[in-house]
Amino acid sequence: METNEFFLFLLVILLTARLFAELAVRLKAPSVIGELLAGVVLGPSLLGWIEPFEAIKLMAEIGIILLLFEVGLQTDPKQLMKAGSKSLVVALVGFCLPLLLGFSLAYWVFGFSLLVSLFIGGTLTATSIGITVRVLTDLKRQNSKEGQIILGAAVLDDILGVVLLALLYEFSVGGGVTLGNAGKVILFVAMFFLLAPVSAKLMSVFIKRINSATEIPGLIPTTIVSLVLFFAWLAHTMGAPGLLGGFAAGLALSRRFFLPFGIGLRADESFAERIEKEMDSIVYLFTPIFFVVVGLSLNLREIDWSSPFIWSFSVALLVAAIVGKLVGPCFIREAWPSRWIIGTAMVPRGEVGLIFAELGRESNILSNDIYAGMIIVIAITTLFSPFAMKELYRRFSHRLQSTE
Repeated sequence: METNEFFLFLLVILLTARLFAELAVRLKAPSVIGELLAGVVLGPSLLGWIEPFEAIKLMAEIGIILLLFEVGLQTDPKQLMKAGSKSLVVALVGFCLPLLLGFSLAYWVFGFSLLVSLFIGGTLTATSIGITVRVLTDLKRQNSKEGQIILGAAVLDDILGVVLLALLYEFSVGGGVTLGNAGKVILFVAMFFLLAPVSAKLMSVFIKRINSATEIPGLIPTTIVSLVLFFAWLAHTMGAPGLLGGFAAGLALSRRFFLPFGIGLRADESFAERIEKEMDSIVYLFTPIFFVVVGLSLNLREIDWSSPFIWSFSVALLVAAIVGKLVGPCFIREAWPSRWIIGTAMVPRGEVGLIFAELGRESNILSNDIYAGMIIVIAITTLFSPFAMKELYRRFSHRLQSTE
């Protein structure tokens, strides 16, 4: 590809992603839906102007690593401790049940292989904490009782999801599903999450000292991106997906991070806030490219829409995706309006679900039809939840206020 052609394609991708994201937000939908739709429009599904060429896929890889960095940066384990056992129950049921339902449907009903079924079930475990937090904030319910349970459960879902993603990655590149491969990944993840905060804390002290002495602007984003990329390289070198390194770096540098059992390296609040602020523009530049590439990789023209498979597969997984998250709150002692809201808030798969699906596609595990079905389920759950939450709060606002 000629350099000037690459510049033109990148320009079109960035501007189209922004335009569709703005339209989505104005229609009260998550911006990620707009960015995904931009890829569908530009790609082989509709206009056929752009294909996911190597240079843009590389930028999308950087985007996905920075996206997981942002998820880690926004992860607040204290929310889980504050909400206590209720968050734990909601998260564990909401993680295990969709995994079992998705795997069972794929393996026993549709007859897919063990690895494909695990990827399908794994994708259904995801919860988009970003979309959930945005809706709660818009409704000014993030500090409510049910809001604390939701945020705590979403945090645990994120952590469990990243560990599962690392396992699936190892299964896809390491020769199949074996106890040896699983044990190796779990051991690595445990070591990585223990060592990453210590090394990140030491590096942040070093960065602060240099930043106070330098007269050249831009030191913080340069060094933080370098740190994230180093963690991503280290994770890949040790046999896990690079995005795990991005998540660990974000978690370690988060101002909300703490180590269990009361022993912790407390981060400097003001410096952590500065990191978040200065990294925002870089994260928001690269992450839309990832979502556009997801849309570009989807060829809806190759799908036989008259086939019963795509409809039965999508509908079955959609029911499993919604029911699997709604059941969890039934096991906690809360008023039924709160239970419905908590379950609904856990439904959106958003960017986390797309990461699972894209990893399966890149590993040549998910075919185009399966990938399309997964994207449909992710998109519908992502659109469904914000509108449903707002309607539930509108209907039950008086009952919720009377219980607080």
